[in-house]
Amino acid sequence: MPVMQRIRYLGLKWTAMALLVFGRKAAATAVFDQMLAEFPRDAYTMASKAQLLVQAGERAQALQLFNALVHDHPAHAAHWFNLGFMLEEDGDYAQAEAAFRRATELSPDLDRAWYGLGLVLIRLRRFDEAVAALKQNTKLQPMSPYGWYQLARVHVDRHEPDEARKIISHLKRFEPKVAAQLERETGIFVSSAS
Repeated sequence: MPVMQRIRYLGLKWTAMALLVFGRKAAATAVFDQMLAEFPRDAYTMASKAQLLVQAGERAQALQLFNALVHDHPAHAAHWFNLGFMLEEDGDYAQAEAAFRRATELSPDLDRAWYGLGLVLIRLRRFDEAVAALKQNTKLQPMSPYGWYQLARVHVDRHEPDEARKIISHLKRFEPKVAAQLERETGIFVSSAS
């Protein structure tokens, strides 16, 4: 990009960021529209506008933009994750699975993509695959209770109370409230001495 175009791009980007800081989302959206007119297919601008569309409740337009984003920038795992997240929220589990899988292929250390994949696989009742995805998530984020919670729930659904018990015991060490919630929900109680 030539120097003058780069200066123009950065000026618009900073303007949009400043507008967002002051809560002026509509004005920021207008700046992003201007940026897309001048710099079509720019990943930052597309992703930023898509996020604002989601926040504004314009889900169909946001989904369209996320699809364009992964089409134009297919090597960026975060874009695939965002698309998967939207699709999962909309109940399109098959497409969400594909997007999360692509995100994990591009960035195997993207823990939230493994978590999203695990959730989708749970909804599809493919518990063996969900366990594998959630184990990868907990390996990458061992201190986050979310993956552990879902993993315990899957073990209960698979009639593996001993595995769920191990997770509850593990959670008691650093997330006792989540462990207690799992005990209430599953009826599997673990003494604190375990």
